[in-house]
Amino acid sequence: MNLILLGAPGAGKGTQAQVICEHLHIPTISTGNCLREAVQNGTEMGKAAKSYMDSGKLVPDEVVIGIIKDRLAQEDCKDGFILDGFPRTVPQAEALDKMGVEIDRVIDLEVSDEAILKRMSGRRVCQKCGASFHVDYKPSKKGEACDVCGGELIIRKDDKPETVRERLHVYHEQTEPLKGYYAAKGKLKVVEGQEDIKDTTALTLKALEA
Repeated sequence: MNLILLGAPGAGKGTQAQVICEHLHIPTISTGNCLREAVQNGTEMGKAAKSYMDSGKLVPDEVVIGIIKDRLAQEDCKDGFILDGFPRTVPQAEALDKMGVEIDRVIDLEVSDEAILKRMSGRRVCQKCGASFHVDYKPSKKGEACDVCGGELIIRKDDKPETVRERLHVYHEQTEPLKGYYAAKGKLKVVEGQEDIKDTTALTLKALEA
């Protein structure tokens, strides 16, 4: 089964992708990982991407899609794959269609902006050992210090409320229109994110079987 996972930053795509990987025994394809691998391996598409990256420019859609297509042609994708973080825009989805990449289903994880803000702005990371905590869901017993090593707990820049709001704004503006694009093709399944991850997982697996 060839899948796309949609959802705002912090909606839990990575967590559900891991569950689907284990359930269907198919790999998750991350755009960032594909780019790094293509550059490292010196493929034609990797060389094209590197020239843009080295000059500080955005890698064009056609190069990114070419790299994704090369990755999907590898042996581990023969029984299916999960695209996480791609496509990000309708033009990218259209280009994917034109290149003959067939998508069977699109799972959209729906979580309110308020819930995402609570999730992400409540995250705390130990500056010393990197252990992760959350003020509501996984608080440190030592308050502002790390349970593991006693180091100071900090809020990462990506988790600051103003950063999260900007990322959500970009998502709603650029990526959310993909829901309509795939709904029109009859491929969209919406999963309402739940407070308990296990409940979201149950709904995700149900959407795959529908």
